Amino acid sequence: MADAATVTRAQPAPERAVDTPTRASRLRFWRSPGDQPRWARPALLAVAALAAVVYGWQVRHAGYAEYYAVAVRSMSVSWRAFLFGAFDPGATVTVDKLAGAFLPQALAARVFGFHPWSLALPQVVEGVVSVLVLYRLVRRWCGAPAGLLAAAMFALTPIVASMFGHPMEDAALTMCLVLAADAFVAALAGARTGRLALAGVWVGLGFQAKMLQSWLVLPAFALTWLAFAPASRRRRLGQVALAGAATVAVSLAWVLLLTVVPAGDRPYVDGTTNDSAVAMVFGYNGLDRFGAHVPGTVESGFTTPDPAGPADAAASPAGSWHKLADPGYATQIGWLYPLALAGLVVGLLRHRRAGRADPVRAGFVLWGGWLATAVVVFSGMTLTHRAYLATLAPPLAALAAAGVVLSWRALRDRWATWLLPAVLLVQLVWTAHLAGRYAGFLPWLTWPALATAAAATVALVVVGRRPLRDPGAPAVAGRRTERSWRAVAALGVAAVLAVPAAWGLSVLDRRYAGTAFDAGAGPSGPVGLALDADTTDTLTAPRRRLDDYLLAHRGGARYVAATSSWRTASQFVLPTGQPFLPLGGYSGLVPQPTVAELRALIDAGELRFVLLGGIGGLGTTDSELSRIMTWVLSSCREVPAAEHGGGDELLVYRCGPGS
Repeated sequence: MADAATVTRAQPAPERAVDTPTRASRLRFWRSPGDQPRWARPALLAVAALAAVVYGWQVRHAGYAEYYAVAVRSMSVSWRAFLFGAFDPGATVTVDKLAGAFLPQALAARVFGFHPWSLALPQVVEGVVSVLVLYRLVRRWCGAPAGLLAAAMFALTPIVASMFGHPMEDAALTMCLVLAADAFVAALAGARTGRLALAGVWVGLGFQAKMLQSWLVLPAFALTWLAFAPASRRRRLGQVALAGAATVAVSLAWVLLLTVVPAGDRPYVDGTTNDSAVAMVFGYNGLDRFGAHVPGTVESGFTTPDPAGPADAAASPAGSWHKLADPGYATQIGWLYPLALAGLVVGLLRHRRAGRADPVRAGFVLWGGWLATAVVVFSGMTLTHRAYLATLAPPLAALAAAGVVLSWRALRDRWATWLLPAVLLVQLVWTAHLAGRYAGFLPWLTWPALATAAAATVALVVVGRRPLRDPGAPAVAGRRTERSWRAVAALGVAAVLAVPAAWGLSVLDRRYAGTAFDAGAGPSGPVGLALDADTTDTLTAPRRRLDDYLLAHRGGARYVAATSSWRTASQFVLPTGQPFLPLGGYSGLVPQPTVAELRALIDAGELRFVLLGGIGGLGTTDSELSRIMTWVLSSCREVPAAEHGGGDELLVYRCGPGS
C-alpha cells in the first residue's frame, strides 16, 4: 500500500481541460487557458489596456477631417445618407470613397451625439480588437511569447498609435485585415472551406472601408493556401475560387447597390463625371493613384509627389523604390524593418525542409507575401496620407516578433549563438539612423537606450561563447550561463525597442498625436492638417445670423441653400446637420447638379437660396459649377449683407419667384 501511495503521489496532476471550459473559468477571463502559459493572459490584458489608453488618451481632441466629418454628420441625421454614404443630409452626392469605415462613426454620433470623441471612439475599439486578435493569430503560429511581443509591437507602432486615436478609415481596414488573417490561419490547419470563406468576407468588409487596399493581402492568401493547405489540388483550387467569390461579392456590394438603383433615386457618385461607382472605386481611387487616368473620373491630382516628411529636403515621388525607407515614412512604420526581415529569412531557412502542410512555414510565406505585396504597391503609388502604410503594421509586427523569438531560441544552438547579437546589431544601427534624424526628440531616453542595447550586444558576443546548454558544462554553471544570457538578451531586445515604443507613446502628448487628416507620431508626424474640433461644433456669429435668415425665409424648401463649394456647406452642416446642397462635389468638377437640374429645383420650390464664394472646390471655367455661377449671377437677386447679416465673405442670392 505504501508503494502504491508513493506512485500515486509521484504522478503529475491532470491538466486543465481546454476544450470544455466551465462557466466559472470563462468569468475568470484574466486567467490563461490550459494551453497557454500562466503569464500569457494577464500580460495580454496589460498590453490591451495600454493600447486602449494610448489610443483613447486624446480622444476629446481627435478633431475632424472636415470633408469626411460632414459625411458622418449627414449619415447620423439621415438614414438615406447613411445607406448611400452621402456627403450631405439631402443625399444628393456621395463622398469620394466607400462609406463603410464611416458607418460606425455615424452610429456612434447617433447614440452619443456628434463630438470628436464619439467619432474617434469606434477606432479606439477597432484598435484594441486588432491587438487582441493579432496576439491570438501569432500565438497559434509561433507561440505565446511571439504573440505577446507582436501585439505590443503593433500597438505601439507610431502610425498605428496615432491612427486608432482619430476618425480615419484606415483603422477599420486594419482591423478587418487582421481578422481576415486570423480566419485564414484557422482555416489553413484543416483546409476548412467555411473559415476560408470567412476570411474572404473580412477582406470584403475591409474593401468597404478602404477599397482596393484591402485586396493587397489576396496574393499572399492565395499563394499560401495553394502551397500549404492539406487538401488535394482540385479541392484547394475550388476553395480559393469560392473564397474569392465571397470576397468579390462583399467587396462590390455598395458598387452594385449604386449600379442597380436608378440615378434619380440615389446620390450622384462623387469623383466621377459619369456617375459611376465603378469609375470612382477603380479609377478615381484606384488606377489614378498610379498616374493612369480612367475615362469618367475627375482628375484627382494624386500624381503629385508624396509628402515624405519635413525631415526630407525633397519629397519622394511615386515609383521610388526607397520611398518607404525615407525618414518621413520609416519613423512612422519602419522601425521594425531589420527585425522583420531577419524573422522572415531565418524562419524560411529553418523550416525549409518541413513538410508541405507545416503551419509554421506557411505562416512565414503568408506574412512575407503580405509584406512584399504591400511594399511593391506602396512604392509604386502616390501616398497622399501616411495612414495608408498602417497596412504594413500587422506583417511587420508578426515577423519581427518571430525574428526575436527565433534568434532567442538560437542561443541554444552551437552554430547559431551569433544570430541574436547580429540581429540586434543591425536593428541598433537602423534605429540610431532614424532617431538621429530627430536627435532633439527624447534624447534623455533615445541615446541611453541605444547605448544599453549596444552594451548588451557586445556582451552577447564577448561573454556568450558557448550555447545555453553546452553538454560539457556542469549543471550549475549551465544554469548560471543560461540565466545570464537570458538577462542580457532581454535587456538588449528591450533597449532596442524602447525608442520606437517611445515614439508610439508620444501620442499621449497632443503636440505629437497626429491629426484626423493624417496619422503620425513624434516630430515627423503631421502638424495642423486637420480642422480643430472647436471650430466646427458651433456656428460663428456671422454664420449664425445668416443661418437664421435662411431658415426664416426658407418657405418649406427642401434645401436651406445651395453652396458653391463643399467647404461652405460644411460650415453649416457640421454644427447643425441641416440640408445644404453642395455644388460640384469635392473637386468642383463633378456635374452635380447641372444648370437644368438646379433650375428645376428652384421652379419646384425645393431651393430658394444660393451661396457663392468661400473656399473649397477647385472648379474651372469649363465646368458645370462655373455655368451655374454664371446663371445665378444673371438670373437671381443678390441679398445685401445688411439684410442677411452674414458678412461680406459669402454672396447670398435668392432665386425663383419673388427674387
